[in-house]
Amino acid sequence: MPYEFRLPDIGEGVAEGEVVRWFVKEGDQIRSDEPLVSVLTDKANVEIPSPKTGRVIGIHAQVGEKVKVGGLLVTIETEGGSPGAPPSKATAPPPTAPPTPVPSPPAQAPSPSSSGPAAVLASPFIRRRAAELGIDLAQVVGTGPNGRITDADLEGARAGPAESTSSPMWPALSSPAVTPAVVHPPPSAPTKTEDVLERVPIRGIRRVIAEHMTESKHRAAHFTYVEDVDMSELVALRDRMAKHVEKQGVRLSYLPFIVKAVVAGLKAYPRLNATVDDARQELLVRSHYHIGIATAAPDGLLVPVVRDADRKSVVALAREIQDLAERGRAGTLRRDELAGSTFTISSLGALGGVLATPILNYPEVAILGVHKIQRRPVYRSDGSLGAADMMNLSISLDHRVVDGFEGAQFVAKVKSYLEDPHQLFAELA
Repeated sequence: MPYEFRLPDIGEGVAEGEVVRWFVKEGDQIRSDEPLVSVLTDKANVEIPSPKTGRVIGIHAQVGEKVKVGGLLVTIETEGGSPGAPPSKATAPPPTAPPTPVPSPPAQAPSPSSSGPAAVLASPFIRRRAAELGIDLAQVVGTGPNGRITDADLEGARAGPAESTSSPMWPALSSPAVTPAVVHPPPSAPTKTEDVLERVPIRGIRRVIAEHMTESKHRAAHFTYVEDVDMSELVALRDRMAKHVEKQGVRLSYLPFIVKAVVAGLKAYPRLNATVDDARQELLVRSHYHIGIATAAPDGLLVPVVRDADRKSVVALAREIQDLAERGRAGTLRRDELAGSTFTISSLGALGGVLATPILNYPEVAILGVHKIQRRPVYRSDGSLGAADMMNLSISLDHRVVDGFEGAQFVAKVKSYLEDPHQLFAELA
């Protein structure tokens, strides 16, 4: 008989997933627990196995399409059913097999009920913001592609008679100015001479990154502070340690030392080891030091998390960072390894450039940009001129909750540990 398989809960706070890849096509036979479909959510690909043995008679979501939790994915003709039987019209979804990760509590983000308009299209960010503003998305007309609800649509819905209950200490969130909509003429049809080499769909991880970056820029009041650091002593120390560490098959970069220096800075200035709860208008100062490491992957930037970095040695950090980076590039990181960071470090290593203004990994309040080390002349405190291995640090902060002076103090603390790295080991004694 036909079995309707619906998208199960695949993580806390997840309301929908994007179909990345089907491992079957209509007409294929499949066995229980064989790979069925790969779904992307929160930057992690979740491979969902088949809950039944049988023949695939209907695929109801195409690659690139977003499906809500509980939405119909596929119909499987199980043993004992008539071939080609139409999908059943059950009033409630049947039980579903759990995906590869450990099941999480039901998603908290709002979504239309099964009896409501299933065609409501909105990103997780829009859904969260609508919940905060008390807006029913089913009553909002989307002006984005395919009727997708945009941030401007929410602002238009806000402009009604309902009064905001937000505190005046958050003016950017509680009372943004709403400007009248400007009607633009429709774009002209593309001509044969249009200078477009390729049209690349923004989907998958790239779309998740785009939504996350937009949310961060919309929410936080970014500002960046820059400092230069004399890395000469750390360069020498790292070179000596690398000879021993790399015999264990671990590549020792400067990043583990930087993580240790950052943790020392966060202990001195704990308000930077925090996240913002915009719904409650609270700063949540964290007691654990879970450091996100921005990592380049084939499909886009990932931020795997080194948990409890304060409890790990430089060598242990090097081993874990190397493992996370390798599995990130291979696309095999679990969703829980990409969530829960309290502070993020962004480094391009030798390609780190001179200066950048990193975008916050919202809802965190700080992100540190690490730039390349260059040998250049410097004036020393005794007035002499000499060569030094110099590096710039650039930190972006959320000015709503972190002042410039506090950010500068934090960077000064990190700088002191990097310029005298033996402090990192003395602290453990």
